[in-house]
Amino acid sequence: MAAADGVPARPITGTAAGIPYLALPPALGDGPAPMVVALHAFEPPRSEAALAGTLPMASLPAWRFYLGLPMFGARLPEGGVAEVNRLGRSDYLLDLYGPVVEQAAAEIPRAVDDLRAAYPVRDTPPGLVGVGAGGAAVLLALAESTRPIGAAGVVNPVVTPVPVLAARARRLGVDYAWSDTAREAAAWLDFTGRAADFAARRPQAPLLIASGGEDEVMGPERCRALHDALAPHYPPGALRHVEIPDLAHTMGPEPGLEPGPPAPGNVLADRALTEWFHRHLRADAEATLRLS
Repeated sequence: MAAADGVPARPITGTAAGIPYLALPPALGDGPAPMVVALHAFEPPRSEAALAGTLPMASLPAWRFYLGLPMFGARLPEGGVAEVNRLGRSDYLLDLYGPVVEQAAAEIPRAVDDLRAAYPVRDTPPGLVGVGAGGAAVLLALAESTRPIGAAGVVNPVVTPVPVLAARARRLGVDYAWSDTAREAAAWLDFTGRAADFAARRPQAPLLIASGGEDEVMGPERCRALHDALAPHYPPGALRHVEIPDLAHTMGPEPGLEPGPPAPGNVLADRALTEWFHRHLRADAEATLRLS
């Protein structure tokens, strides 16, 4: 990964700790700036470029780094898309979804370290953004990571994989074959049921949960339930749930590798994230998550 000399006017692509990324420079200033790391979804936007175009947070005075998920884009496994499809047919939760979310969450610290060494970012905890399955990876990092996190925002996060499996079963006409191992994995990735793990972290990272009123997979009630489960454990102003009326679970057209035309729901989600990080991702912010 090559270091950035000064602040460029256009996106930069590269690799950090073996993870492909697209970087957008801060809106203002020429000195070190905070950093935000974003993870895309399984559905559109399903690439770094697509997520950067969908949620650019253009007015944010921070570096935004959009990371590619494992098994997507340049990191397709041997056998390519056909192998990914085979894993999904074999056991979507245990062979595809769960491993990708787990690996994506685990990769965040390594990517942050590499990016921090290469770009003029402040020595302050990063912000995290995740959409769909990327949102699940961010929530997993909040629940289990040992690294500092300055603030987080998730859009249409997969709060639990159960409705995703149900939607997939409806689409394919084949019910998911539940096993004891699959039930354990689903419970591990059910973040409403893991509120105690979030509660054990002090101090808490400010968390924005944005759900789409047109999300036909998760539904806003899932995100509302997560918010309500976490609310007793967060200080005032550090946790917020917003429902965006025109936002669907899929935030762009297929194949989802490039951003689609601006859509009202996407624009509102981008605005909500931008305002959240403007408020909470500051060099002097007290609300950082330092896990032990």
